[in-house]
Amino acid sequence: MPMLLKKLNDRYTITIITFFLIIAIIIFRLASIMIVEGETYRELAENRIFKSIPLSAPRGEIRDRYGRLLAGNRPSYTIQIMKNEIVDEKINEVALNIIHILELNEDRYNDEFPIVINEEGEYVFIFDEEVEAWKRANELQDVETAAEAFFIIAEAYKLKEIEDWMILHGLQDVGQAAKVFALWVHDENHQDEVNTLGYDVQQQLIQHLSIPISIRTWKFTEQMKKENWLESHRITELDISAEDAFFDVRDNIYKVPADHSLADARKIMVIREQLRKQGYLQYQPVRIAYDISRESVVQIEENIMDLPGIRVDVEPIRYYPEGQTAAHILGTLGKISQQSEIDRFINELGYAPGDIIGKTGVEHKFEEYLKGKDGYQKVIVDSKGRLIEVLEKVDPIPGNTLYLTIDLNLQKKTEESMKDVLETVQVGGVYETQWGSNRLVGTSGPMKNATSASTVVTDVHTGELLALANYPSYDPNLFATGISMTDWQSLIPENERDLLAPRPLTNIALSTAIQPGSTYKMIVGLAALEQGLSPNYRILDRGFIQIGGHSFGNWRWNMYRTTSGYQNMYEAIADSNNFYFYSLGTGRDYGANRNLPVPMNVDKMIDYTLRFGLDERTGIEIDVPRERSGGVPSLESKTTTIKALLRRHLTRLITLDDLDETKVEVNNETIDGIIEEIVGWTEENPSRGVLYNRIVDLGIKSDKANLYTDIVKYNYFIQAEWSTADTMNFSIGQGEHSYTPIQMTSYMMILANGGYRYQTSLLNKIQSNDGEVILESPPELIERIPLNDYKNLEHINRGMYEVSTGIGTARNYFNRFPIDVAVKTGTAQRSGKIPPLDEVEYLRKHFGNFGVNEAAVEAKMQEMKEENPNDVMYKDDIFVMREAIKKLNPRIKNVDLDKFKEDYGNYAWFTGFAPYENPEIAISVLIFQGGSGGYGAPVFREIVAEYMGLNLEGDEKTNVMGNYMTR
Repeated sequence: MPMLLKKLNDRYTITIITFFLIIAIIIFRLASIMIVEGETYRELAENRIFKSIPLSAPRGEIRDRYGRLLAGNRPSYTIQIMKNEIVDEKINEVALNIIHILELNEDRYNDEFPIVINEEGEYVFIFDEEVEAWKRANELQDVETAAEAFFIIAEAYKLKEIEDWMILHGLQDVGQAAKVFALWVHDENHQDEVNTLGYDVQQQLIQHLSIPISIRTWKFTEQMKKENWLESHRITELDISAEDAFFDVRDNIYKVPADHSLADARKIMVIREQLRKQGYLQYQPVRIAYDISRESVVQIEENIMDLPGIRVDVEPIRYYPEGQTAAHILGTLGKISQQSEIDRFINELGYAPGDIIGKTGVEHKFEEYLKGKDGYQKVIVDSKGRLIEVLEKVDPIPGNTLYLTIDLNLQKKTEESMKDVLETVQVGGVYETQWGSNRLVGTSGPMKNATSASTVVTDVHTGELLALANYPSYDPNLFATGISMTDWQSLIPENERDLLAPRPLTNIALSTAIQPGSTYKMIVGLAALEQGLSPNYRILDRGFIQIGGHSFGNWRWNMYRTTSGYQNMYEAIADSNNFYFYSLGTGRDYGANRNLPVPMNVDKMIDYTLRFGLDERTGIEIDVPRERSGGVPSLESKTTTIKALLRRHLTRLITLDDLDETKVEVNNETIDGIIEEIVGWTEENPSRGVLYNRIVDLGIKSDKANLYTDIVKYNYFIQAEWSTADTMNFSIGQGEHSYTPIQMTSYMMILANGGYRYQTSLLNKIQSNDGEVILESPPELIERIPLNDYKNLEHINRGMYEVSTGIGTARNYFNRFPIDVAVKTGTAQRSGKIPPLDEVEYLRKHFGNFGVNEAAVEAKMQEMKEENPNDVMYKDDIFVMREAIKKLNPRIKNVDLDKFKEDYGNYAWFTGFAPYENPEIAISVLIFQGGSGGYGAPVFREIVAEYMGLNLEGDEKTNVMGNYMTR
């Protein structure tokens, strides 16, 4: 016993005993847990799953100036897959099951796998289909490179920059020019030139159609996406067929068993493609379907045990309660797709790959303010996904609220009246409201092609935008979760070749710059007043002015062979008297055949045009689409154009046989030098005799020199000078002027407010979710335009007031209206023919008129195609058919081929401000192919009535009118 006690007192022994005792306790407890309580803990383990669930933040609201909702959010069912909760062995089965449920209930799901199997069983890249569809729509099926396609379509739209470039380089054939352009985009010596040209042209083309071509790489954007996709799936052969790529990805990337049907294999890859895009973000849910039906939700919940990793969540999605109202202001949403978007939003700002972002309008401009901060909750759920316990929750923070300057009610009235007026104009009907009844039809009959229009309304004292409407419009709800192909196609014009066809996605107010017509006359009048002309100075209208071979007539003379007699400035503005403003612009009183008592010329008109900011953007906070800056004509631009045309003509004209071998070497370099020398004399414009001698001295044979002297002198040098005819066109708003509706409204605002030029703005303030104002946007005064006497504006405004009264061109629209207004009508000329939907069918229909028959045309077309196998233009049936007809009947010219097409109608402007005294709002209305500027008057009138509260009922209306009368 003592020995035992001694051992027990030994420290080492105690340690051993303690150790075994602990082991025994642990073994006993484990046995108890595994044997006695095993079933209980097994059930807990199987039915308690820890999850971290992201909570999507609502996008910030957009409201009007009075807090009325323009863009909010509504709850919707979203299907998500948690990548970390699903094992590879189950993913294929889950993918098929979830897609089966969605298809059964006709719910859309995100399908971003870019290879499809068509009805013929062919494998096709979606990227290639997109490019081919665009080519077909623009009749470029046989064009191979993006650069060629870009050039040809730009030339088809008759863009001046393209024509000047061809002239500059002596290129006459479009097909050849396109090939040169395509070669130069990869030539270091010409890259800067063609890239600059490409950018300038692109800015104009996007007004009319979508251009899926990158100016940076000169590739189709879909081609770039295809290359990126192939590389990301470890396919190095970029010209691989869609079928080979399909099986390569199926077998080597996703390892889908071959016993699945091809249709099922693709459905599996649709889901796995989205999971793959998520990359290493295992705990971020992948949304595979938005806004699904209640039926799908029920079926998913019933089968949740067979759908591991699948979660149905209620998430906010964008909702526009007013539908199409203010669509071009609000803009569109879409998925992150472009590389620039990936770089900025995913890589730089931490967005998830599946996030929706603003693409256009204020949704795009203020994306980072509108984007909320997602929250999360850590929870315990059972095996069926049912919530057991919330461990932690961080609520999402909604995005900031944008308060815009627009007035929702005024915006609605603007859109409503514009639509109603257009529909009335198209049939030549009567537009009637309590403020007037007007038959909207002229001598040329109903304007059935008046299918597009734009109206802008601003506050004259702040520059704040009160309404901006374009017709036709679109419903931004279509873009809330990514637009479907069917919906997208519905927004594309049926005839894309028709430049003025209705385009719902086009923001006409910002993107379309055209001549102002007679609405420009106020600037001419103001310039003359500033030089000291009395507004009471009277000019006798003699009907027309003859300048060389051109006759410049007043509208009364042109239509009725009558004149307006003597008129002062007020009367001339009211009557829109061209004769009066021809005289002002040129500084010559043609009625009295003497100079005006003050100096006037085109330089002074340009000066005052620039003072009104018509060569600059207004500054409205919309980046996409980019606001056009418009264009004030200049003397230099005309000379540059004439020189380019001359260079092109001489390149085509002078041959090696024209050179005098006793004076110069006979080669093409000599011809190029002669041409540049002659073009360099344009500004000098030497006399005919001097010019002839110089051309002979350059080495041109004398007989040819005589011919070329007349061509150069009379067709080009004389035309290069700014002429009286150019000044006359300038003075009535025709010629090379080009301004947007929003610019024109800014111009009216400056007239109305005493010369103050404000930046046009649509943002009032941005407010955080807790009510804190984080950004305010007060009115920004750019300047008070410099004038010698600001009272001269009052004379101009009086003339505009008289447009709506007395002899004014808009008097019939305001004779029942209780508010005095200052307005101006204008017509901008639009030449050209409307391309038919099917040009080939149009030509066939008129073979008899062209003196040819179908068999001969078909044979000639085949012959011409065989003679020009490498010329891209000869792959275009329209081009070849037109050329074949001209070959068969040399008397037929292009103008003859187009003579049976319908003419484009003129643009119609109606601009002004109201009330006349104490102005508050400025308005510009533009109607495409509206014929007469007066047709915009009812739109103007109804907007003023709404703004002034005339449409209110009872006492409210009485109070408003009483307040107005006492102002």
